[in-house]
Amino acid sequence: MKILILAGGSGTRLWPLSRKNFPKQFLKLPIDNSYESFFQKTLKRLCFYDDVEIFIVTNEKHKFYVIEQIEEISKKLKIKPNFEIILEPTSKNTAPAIALALKYAIEKGISKDEVFFVSPSDHLIKPENEFSSYVKASEEIAKKGYIVTFGIKPNRPETGYGYIKVKMPKIESFYEVENFVEKPDIETAIKYIEDGNYFWNSGMFAFRADTMIEEFKKNVPEIGEIFEKPYEKLLSDFYNLPDISIDYAVMEKTDKATLLPLNIFWSDIGSWESLYEILEKDSSGNALIGESVNIGTENSLIVTNKRLTATLGLQDTLVIETEDALLIAKKGESQKVREIVKILTKKAAQLVEEHTTVYRPWGSFTLLETGHRYKIKRITVNPGASLSLQMHHHRSEHWVVVKGTAKVKIGDREQYVHENESVYVPKSTLHRLENPGKIPLEIIEVQVGEYVEEDDIKRFEDIYGRENI
Repeated sequence: MKILILAGGSGTRLWPLSRKNFPKQFLKLPIDNSYESFFQKTLKRLCFYDDVEIFIVTNEKHKFYVIEQIEEISKKLKIKPNFEIILEPTSKNTAPAIALALKYAIEKGISKDEVFFVSPSDHLIKPENEFSSYVKASEEIAKKGYIVTFGIKPNRPETGYGYIKVKMPKIESFYEVENFVEKPDIETAIKYIEDGNYFWNSGMFAFRADTMIEEFKKNVPEIGEIFEKPYEKLLSDFYNLPDISIDYAVMEKTDKATLLPLNIFWSDIGSWESLYEILEKDSSGNALIGESVNIGTENSLIVTNKRLTATLGLQDTLVIETEDALLIAKKGESQKVREIVKILTKKAAQLVEEHTTVYRPWGSFTLLETGHRYKIKRITVNPGASLSLQMHHHRSEHWVVVKGTAKVKIGDREQYVHENESVYVPKSTLHRLENPGKIPLEIIEVQVGEYVEEDDIKRFEDIYGRENI
């Protein structure tokens, strides 16, 4: 069995903590005191075979999060998997992503009768050992030509999940799928619970590669035909593929679907309420992350970043604070966060796309202040890392080293800059910043000019292969 993890999503339901360029799967929250991201937890629970091979589908913007978090979690893994990272040329939903991975694997030499287990990268599932037994059981059924989907028996009427209606068991404990249904309103969700034949759709699947390829060709010919093309041709044509989920593309149409119920804990952490449910509570029923003082506040979720947050007399409330945004909502309303994101996308896209701290393959930078014709950042460069050789046409930069030692190239001159020393980078001058030391390098950067946005960068050399931000 091969493992396929979908890690290219840009979920918005946990805004303002989750952003387009730093989505939910990479967040590290104190859910079980491990501070591992959802992506890292996914990797851990899927390493249950010796020599397991894991294919990860993501995109260029998330590639370096994937690489960094793999390196972090690999130190904790008893089984050392072989990781393959597949980059989508553009985001096209789950059906094209799965097809891209299958095509890549087949060209790599993997047999078409190999079973693939497909998993999102942002779910919470436990206990891990029981989960692995379900996955192994699905392999045997998938080998027979079935597409196995994994269903969760609902314990409450939930409007944030899709549902799957089943018939009588088809094979042992596997159910025949009658149909997939969209996220319901609350009245419909209650009826589903009363009916007893509905399961939450977990978004996980197991199938033989040739089975899924056949279904693509039969149900979505524009995706199916990619298997007749070389992989490089598929990459260039990927933009023309339909933006469609695997549910719409295949699962709602195939007669090969069967459902395996998961009788363990599962959550896709698809809302702030679902995060509240899994966190430990204080004596007043509050789930707290970060520093806060709460008087007379009950049954609420308070998430803070760097500022102390104080609440008085709140009931059933969500308070989510980041450096640049604050969300306050009644519990039960957070599914509407997407509406806020849609408004902000038109009015203030930066609040949707990035945090004030932005991660790069070499480290990170935090925006401290911005104004007319200037920006101030705190830049952290990892040991041994290097920014690209670049220039800016519209701004000059002044660097002050706060910690560590910098190796700086400005024009034809190279020099070392130590703590409490500074250098000046004029406009339209080639420059590069490196950290030759053993500890993180921290500098304060002051940009001044008529245009101080991130796209005023012309790269000439980059060890990470980037052309643009």
